[in-house]
Amino acid sequence: MVENVAQGQQVFTSNAFLVTGDRTVLVDAGSEFDAVAEVRERDAALDALVLTHTHSDHVGNAADLVDAFDVDVWGFDADHELVDHAVDDGRSVRLGDHSYEALHTPGHKDDHLCFYAADPGTLFAGDLVFANGSFGRTDLAEGDRDVLVESIESLRDTVSPDLAEMHTGHGPSVTGDPYSHIEAALRAAKF
Repeated sequence: MVENVAQGQQVFTSNAFLVTGDRTVLVDAGSEFDAVAEVRERDAALDALVLTHTHSDHVGNAADLVDAFDVDVWGFDADHELVDHAVDDGRSVRLGDHSYEALHTPGHKDDHLCFYAADPGTLFAGDLVFANGSFGRTDLAEGDRDVLVESIESLRDTVSPDLAEMHTGHGPSVTGDPYSHIEAALRAAKF
């Protein structure tokens, strides 16, 4: 099961997805709200915190979550002060009941990862692509529009056109033909 524990928060935060099952994981920590209380309210005991990237709105609650649940943090850049374990491109990561392939997708930020499980057809897209053809900003440090376009192309070529759900770093998750939203984001990013 996937649930956004940042849903409804009126602060500067990313989404933070609680993935329950064999390995209960929070994908992104969010920022400026009590993520610990939100996880506890759902009677979840975290096994790990997994980061799509290290922008402040995605990691602001990380230290509190680590302290409360005594979990390790997984992300692309093992040299980042918050990251305990590196997740390399192509590595398999267990989220809930499924194995997800880590996809290194820079362009928004150098350490950006997406996580894709062909079965059950689920993608955690971070800030690479969003609903309705939106895509991640490239005007921040480490942003690069050409690299972002390459990452979206790679994502489009990797995920199945039958993708069932896409959970994004901001805004709503997409459960109605998410593949078409990736294609729309690619067209918009190239424009």
